[in-house]
Amino acid sequence: MPQDIELESVVRKRIRGLRLARGWSLDTLAARCFLSPSTLSRIETGHRRIALDQLVLIARALDTTLDQLVEPIDDDDVIIRPEPQHAPGLTTWLLSREPSSRGMTVAKMRITPERPAGAEHVQVHPGREWFTVLSGTVSLQLGDRVVLVGEGDAAEFSTMVPHVIGAHDGPVEILTIFDHDGERAHMHTTAVGPEH
Repeated sequence: MPQDIELESVVRKRIRGLRLARGWSLDTLAARCFLSPSTLSRIETGHRRIALDQLVLIARALDTTLDQLVEPIDDDDVIIRPEPQHAPGLTTWLLSREPSSRGMTVAKMRITPERPAGAEHVQVHPGREWFTVLSGTVSLQLGDRVVLVGEGDAAEFSTMVPHVIGAHDGPVEILTIFDHDGERAHMHTTAVGPEH
């Protein structure tokens, strides 16, 4: 029972937080979900139980889902303990959950000069890729040109351009974000061979 009360309190806070994030008054949200402002106020403050039909209307008005509003709180979803995946000259740590809930995958990569970088390792796929250099200097091949990206700098590029990320003059560590297409092209083949 205490767990139900705690979840109900979280749902109320989520409703209020989403309303305020959109800059809406009680009147605005109430009109969008066909409730009176006083009913909505009592729901937010805990002076009224939330009926399922009201919750469905509120979720729809807030452009969210019922599942997202009532999702339980679980500390297990906070900590990610990445396991390294190895390929020649490349170690990758996945820093976001699988599958990515927002279509984005975050990873840390350590690239050494031993990573193969010939024409047979060039990748092209739909989407965009972003990375920031944590240490070392990246050699980013984009088509026919090579761009050196130093420690503390970041790069973003269309992955429709043939590309290879390598290490320049020693090991490099990067933090990278792939969209869905990049994640599929890069992360699912890391353990079996180089993919950039």
